[in-house]
Amino acid sequence: MVRKLAFGICLAAALAALAPAFAQSPAPTTEEEKTVYALGLLVHRNLAPFELSAAEIAIVQRALADAQAGKPAVDLEAYAAKTQELAAVRGERRAGVEKEKGKAFAEAAAKESGAVKAASGLVYVETQAGKGASPKATDKVRVHYRGTLVDGTEFDSSIKRGQPAEFPLNGVIPCWTEGLQKMKVGGKAKLVCPSDIAYGDRGRPSIPPGATLAFEVELLDIVK
Repeated sequence: MVRKLAFGICLAAALAALAPAFAQSPAPTTEEEKTVYALGLLVHRNLAPFELSAAEIAIVQRALADAQAGKPAVDLEAYAAKTQELAAVRGERRAGVEKEKGKAFAEAAAKESGAVKAASGLVYVETQAGKGASPKATDKVRVHYRGTLVDGTEFDSSIKRGQPAEFPLNGVIPCWTEGLQKMKVGGKAKLVCPSDIAYGDRGRPSIPPGATLAFEVELLDIVK
């Protein structure tokens, strides 16, 4: 498993390093080309925890060339585990930066008109009053939502997919479990979720470690 993971990491970094050379390639048109293109998107995800510098990318390029020539400069078995340690260290560093940005973002959101800051750190802002019932933590809900990072980057949207999401309220991040219980069916709200009640220091492929998240949520129904 370690060997496969290390290989995937090196390959991902190397492909990313070569990206400028292929930037002018024609856009994919066939299903097979689009599938291969999706591999590039997966590579981009795998690179995120490492935040490689230009100099480090050059080292990875050298490693790929050396491996292809059958003359690697280091023993992969000896260093494979260290790639995980590197990911952890850099993830922790990035989480610290994200938490500082998130703290400032949440403080600004808490000053918005009508904003309520909970003891958990959740900032709740009602943007449209609902008229129905409020869900309990054990209820299943149907919602439309849009999620963004503090810089406005959208990482998920049921609206864009054109399909509402349904889930048990006690099966999602704590910020949602708490925030949606404040809503009524038909209502809309903004939820600002510090990382402690979102995805923590591990993050997700499209969410940095330590990230504060902002959600625009519409509670469509409580599913019986």
